[in-house]
Amino acid sequence: MTHEGRVGPLERGLAVLRAMSEMADMADVDAIRPSDLTRRTGLARSTVDRVLATLVRLGYVRESDRSVRLAPRLMELGNAYLAGSGIPEALEPLAERLADEFDESVSVAVPDGAGVRFVTQITRRRTMSLAFRIGDLLPAERCAPGALFAAGWTAGDWARWRCAGGLAMAVPRDPGAEDDFRRRARAAGDGWAEDDQLIEPGLIAVAVPVRDGRGRPVCAISVVSHTSRHSIGSLAGHVLPRLRAETPVLDHRPAEARPHAGAADSSRRVKEEVGAEFLQSLARGLGVLASLGRARGGLTLSEVAEATGLPRATARRALLTLADLGYAGQEGRRFAARPRVLELGYARLSSMGFGEVVLPHLAGLMEQVRESVSMAVLDGTDIRYVARVPAYRIMSVDITVGSRLPAYATSMGRVLLADLSSGEQAGLLARTPPRPLTRRSRTDLDAVLAEVAARGYALVDEELEEGLRSLAVPVRDAGGRVIAAINVAAHVARGTPESTRAALLPALSATAARIEADLAVMRSAFRLP
Repeated sequence: MTHEGRVGPLERGLAVLRAMSEMADMADVDAIRPSDLTRRTGLARSTVDRVLATLVRLGYVRESDRSVRLAPRLMELGNAYLAGSGIPEALEPLAERLADEFDESVSVAVPDGAGVRFVTQITRRRTMSLAFRIGDLLPAERCAPGALFAAGWTAGDWARWRCAGGLAMAVPRDPGAEDDFRRRARAAGDGWAEDDQLIEPGLIAVAVPVRDGRGRPVCAISVVSHTSRHSIGSLAGHVLPRLRAETPVLDHRPAEARPHAGAADSSRRVKEEVGAEFLQSLARGLGVLASLGRARGGLTLSEVAEATGLPRATARRALLTLADLGYAGQEGRRFAARPRVLELGYARLSSMGFGEVVLPHLAGLMEQVRESVSMAVLDGTDIRYVARVPAYRIMSVDITVGSRLPAYATSMGRVLLADLSSGEQAGLLARTPPRPLTRRSRTDLDAVLAEVAARGYALVDEELEEGLRSLAVPVRDAGGRVIAAINVAAHVARGTPESTRAALLPALSATAARIEADLAVMRSAFRLP
């Protein structure tokens, strides 16, 4: 497709997302001003504002204090590549086993133009540990997987590499880089390649290719160490026999798309509500990109149209635009996301800590209800606070992150206990038998937890402390398991239990749903504390 044939709003929207991702990585900041995006992209300020308004509405970007930042939901675009390729799903269990066996970090990387992009990272935590993230891009000539992929390059591939210049980590290219790179690429014909401090002093790696059923290298597994632990020779002798014995052949055959009954084009309704500020073509194009992760190997045009609820002609224009920009590719009748999608904020977002994910949601809830908001996890027989946004009042509850309280006496604890089996509940309560902490405390925990499980929330009214009332709801993982709880705590003088529930439960439940959506899209990149 020619430049003139691209879907303009989609192209401009991707340019803004790419600029935001680059700025967040280069400056290690999240908050970005729209005026900075105008300068970086060369787009008109009015265009940038409309793009941002659309991205905010889609949940890919958040607004805060006249600035914008990438939101975790943006990771669903990168997930479309990771799921569609099938590589992390197939190789992550192997990478974890090898990391345990070798006691070294293990990575999986794929070729991406003149670079190499990481798609799986199993890191061993040490004083000097690997800082690469899923989605990070390295110059092909400065890492072991790059030599493996270059072993099969054509003259055109080498020409494109020469034109690429510096890549993600701004590593300067030496005058003799091509001769050395070609030498290592020829040596990689033996089935393995080395990185002897090419990217950083002290860092060494050994990599082997992973091929599909046609013999094509689709990715590489690397074992990464430090010169304080190995020389390149000793590392190769230590890991190569196992790597060669364990490396599988990846199934390259496309899988059938998951059934998707009657999808509707939601962008039409939003366009009617918002008007000219909402770029419907951008929303539709990003929806098409996200849909490509529904099946390994991608989707046919008909399947994309069905999954998104779009007319075939609209879906086709979006797919061809994405392909022209390098974010999708076509093989036969199928379109699939390409590794370049990971440049759209994936590395930055996948490295977010727990607090970075949940605190914006808790802060938004606090601003809405004007009461203190907390999140806790079950830790033995206690709850442990992992995030908190207090409301500033003359009299407030003195609780901080890390504080612990008995689970049986708290609203969050009861929500967490209610999700356990009856045997698990009995075991925990036997270790800390319920005792009354106030004159209103309930100790008939079997009945209490049954009520909480049935209602889906817990209301504790002056049972933990006189004058304190709290309402909690669960936060579930993608499988439906309760992994945390959030609550709002208030003084009883501010209403009755019924009015508290009516005023707070809808906002509390909506906040939990937004947190669950973020955690679901972050998948294995995120670990609960």
